[in-house]
Amino acid sequence: MVGCPPTGLTSAEVMERTTAGKVNVVLDTPARTTWDIVRANVVTRFNILVGILLAVVLVVVREPRDALFGIVLVSNAAIGIVQELRAKATLDRLTLLTAPTATVTRDGRRQEVSVEALVEGDIIALVSGDQVPVDGPVLMGRGLEVDESLLTGESESVFKQPGDVCLSGSFVVAGSGWFRAERVGNEAYAAVLTREAKQFTLVRSELRKGIDWFLGGVSWAVAPVIALLVWSQYRLGFGYKEALGSAVAGAIGMIPQGLVLLTSLAFAVGVIRLGRRNVLVQELSALEGLARVDTVCFDKTGTLTQGVLAVKEAVWLGDIDPGPALAALAAAEPVPNATLRAIGDRFGETPAWTPDGAIPFSSARKWSAASFHESGTWVLGAPEIVAPNDPSVAERSRAYARSGLRVLLLAWTDQPLNGDRLARRLRPSAIITLGDRVRPDAAETLRFFAAQGVRAKVVSGDHPDTVAAIARDVGVPNSGDVVDARRLPEDPAAFAEIVERTTVFGRVTPHQKQAIVHALQSRGHVVAMTGDGVNDVLALKDADIGIAIGGGSAAARSVAQLVLIDGEFNRLPNVVAEGRRVIANIELVANLFVTKTVYAIFLALAVGLTAQPFPLLPRHLTLVGSITIGVPAFFLALAPNSQRARLGFTRRVLAFALPTGLAAGLATWAAYQLAIDDGVTLGEARTTAMLVLSAIGIFALGIVSRPLTPWKKTLIGSMVALLVLALVSTSAQEFFELALPRPVVLMAAIGVVAITGTVMIFVLRAVGWIKKVPIYLHDHPPTVNGAWRMSRNRLIQAWNSEAVGSLIDRYRAWRRSR
Repeated sequence: MVGCPPTGLTSAEVMERTTAGKVNVVLDTPARTTWDIVRANVVTRFNILVGILLAVVLVVVREPRDALFGIVLVSNAAIGIVQELRAKATLDRLTLLTAPTATVTRDGRRQEVSVEALVEGDIIALVSGDQVPVDGPVLMGRGLEVDESLLTGESESVFKQPGDVCLSGSFVVAGSGWFRAERVGNEAYAAVLTREAKQFTLVRSELRKGIDWFLGGVSWAVAPVIALLVWSQYRLGFGYKEALGSAVAGAIGMIPQGLVLLTSLAFAVGVIRLGRRNVLVQELSALEGLARVDTVCFDKTGTLTQGVLAVKEAVWLGDIDPGPALAALAAAEPVPNATLRAIGDRFGETPAWTPDGAIPFSSARKWSAASFHESGTWVLGAPEIVAPNDPSVAERSRAYARSGLRVLLLAWTDQPLNGDRLARRLRPSAIITLGDRVRPDAAETLRFFAAQGVRAKVVSGDHPDTVAAIARDVGVPNSGDVVDARRLPEDPAAFAEIVERTTVFGRVTPHQKQAIVHALQSRGHVVAMTGDGVNDVLALKDADIGIAIGGGSAAARSVAQLVLIDGEFNRLPNVVAEGRRVIANIELVANLFVTKTVYAIFLALAVGLTAQPFPLLPRHLTLVGSITIGVPAFFLALAPNSQRARLGFTRRVLAFALPTGLAAGLATWAAYQLAIDDGVTLGEARTTAMLVLSAIGIFALGIVSRPLTPWKKTLIGSMVALLVLALVSTSAQEFFELALPRPVVLMAAIGVVAITGTVMIFVLRAVGWIKKVPIYLHDHPPTVNGAWRMSRNRLIQAWNSEAVGSLIDRYRAWRRSR
């Protein structure tokens, strides 16, 4: 350790500056608090809607049997809160990786203090391995070498001389020294960058946007529908409790509550699966985000590479093996820098040479040397300094340098060391090239993204040639297309044009990384950003998906939605696979839940406008929803599914839900009216309506479950069995208030179901939701009548014919032109 400066702050000065607020306390952090997580999962449009209706049932109607839907409210909030609190706890544990203390000189003596207790003007010691806690100028040092890659993206370490500024967040990789704290707390460089990313930003989610759109429409409709239903029930002579109960039945059926719960559950299961692979997901929707990404921006240092120098090649220039000399030079330096450590790692065991003297590396000299009794003097340094007059060495060195490698020359002489003077008669012995050590899984991950049609861009603060070389090593397509970010235009349109067509960027500042993300988003791209340093924070925050390396800076981990805890890039394909499974399955079950919303709105309006008793009790809707949607949707949402993510979630769901929901509502209302006209009791009429709605719901379940694999057929069969069990069980009949009508009414209901199912199939094909009539209609005819079976099959064949398909295509084209 270099000698201690003669003076430092006194205790009185420390107290005065602490009182004045000149202390190293960062007030604003981007991490989410526990309250932020709880509030985000509790105060939602869905919870407010369902909570109000639950309060009405429990407080006003006082019928707990009709409040079963409240379970969904509590479960949905609990899943989100528990999962995101677990992610926060993991992130907090990772934060402990940064150094918590610093060595300062105060009152003329050295002492350890917490990093948060540093004040402006403190004299702080730096030794190899320390993280620089604040900004300030170097006062004195010996071979002080600092790695600023987390701040600038520059992979090469920087030698610090007295007067040079050390930046907070950088690491000492060699040497030692003292520096004075000049900018502390929120004024430090790392804190300034982090403060610009003040808060954790939620993922832009098409699923969440679509579900919020559905909920938004329902929320506007709930109040007038409730008012209409209460008014209509009063006209029929019901008391306020019965009227409110019917109104809640209509309103709660309108809200796709199970869809919200299953979305959270499907994401949570995916998060747990990824957690077992050391991928921390801070927000559930992040799974969807990466599956939709079409462009990934990779930082180089610490991301594509390990942030560790490695010897790439040692080219002999003579007959003597340079390995022992290189190992001896690395061992002769008491505090080796990153370059010498890489050389020592590569060339192994140190020879038993007796050192006569050594000269440490200096950024001013650009060489180091050591003299050994057995082998003479060896010099290691920049080729243009060690052998300035050797054209062959110069030419080969320039060729290596152009490929982005760091080049050193090893030379030998029989002359002894002569202070800081470079010895004469140096004989070149070997050219050593060094470069960043590429992550072993980087190339495989990039190949995966390329196969999925995802473009890769490399964005780094390092030299453009160095960045391009790494990009070539890991197999980035078009890696020869390189731009020096210092030459990028200021005009936003020209900037976006260059960013769109360029693959590799070097010398990129933190704000330029952020601008590159914005430029890609302005061109309609869904962008992921990977990074590990403070210099990546702004881009990580504004990207659609931020992916941080677990061993990187705490600021990067705080703003990212995904954290690769062990830094293994081969985890990303697993994230994409989980995201695809969730997106495809949630869209599948959303068709069922939004169908329920459509038929519930239809029934509510029909009841309100005709002033008739509501055809279903809240518990009837719970039974129907559980059998036709809730239980099967649980299994469908968690099933394997590798379908690629597509845009247009809301449009596709409405294309199914509107015709299917209207058909289900019309059929239910028709069966209810037929039962009423036949003179059955209100309970029997409601049971008839419940049976028709259940049958059509199971039919719709079969459509969305295609292809009908054996386990899906078993699932649908089990739902039919549950419905039958509810009808024959005495306890279920009493709980759900079920009463079977006369056989003639049941036969009429079967006819309504058959007609509605046939119409549904043809309408769904007409709107383009399905291409052909489902094959199970061929395999499982609804009747044993041979003539009807033959006629029906001919009708299906005609509908699937090219002629009918051509007519439908013309109709769609005409509709689009209108």
